[in-house]
Amino acid sequence: MDLFSQSWSALRAAVGGLREEDFARPSGCTGWLVRDLVCHLVIDAQDVLITLATPADGEPTRDAVTYWEVSDTPPRGDDPLDALTVRLAAAYEDPGLLMFHLDDVGSAAGRAALLADPALRVGTRGEILTVADYLSAYVMEWTLHHLDLIAYLPDPEQPPAEGLARSREVLERIAGAAFPASFSDADALLVGTGRRSPTETERSELGDLAATLPLRLG
Repeated sequence: MDLFSQSWSALRAAVGGLREEDFARPSGCTGWLVRDLVCHLVIDAQDVLITLATPADGEPTRDAVTYWEVSDTPPRGDDPLDALTVRLAAAYEDPGLLMFHLDDVGSAAGRAALLADPALRVGTRGEILTVADYLSAYVMEWTLHHLDLIAYLPDPEQPPAEGLARSREVLERIAGAAFPASFSDADALLVGTGRRSPTETERSELGDLAATLPLRLG
């Protein structure tokens, strides 16, 4: 839960450091500008608040690793929900309003996470998780989107090292194999999730794992 707070705080701080012109830059998410990604983070924060306020009965059906589903479909940026996010982001017009909304809702999500009982079971997407596993899964969400946010920014501030390491560990468990030690945690995440293509050297180092990539998480 501490890692959730650390990763989320770092991501929000990175958004807070954006200049107005940065919102019109592309992000690491296919088809999205930085402003679209920031709008998505507002929705993510709302999802955290909703889930933490949705207690569930029954045994957990997912954990921090099985929370993630791997899709065979490459993102194109024209999914109906993605398209709605783009329209919502454009409706803000002033990036300052978007940043204010993220700070407002994001702060509340951060506080709710700190106050939540880790053993409580909550429901989301038709599944049941403990709060601890749900928030652990979101470390990956925040870390990947931090990398998306800074993909085309000059002199970007990287995500926390602990969040990168944990996210790599989770991705390796999803893949059922470890990435080569020569890969940095960030490179393992970027290549592993298809955010960039591996170089010829990296592909050679990946060996049989290369055939299973990318892992498109949803």
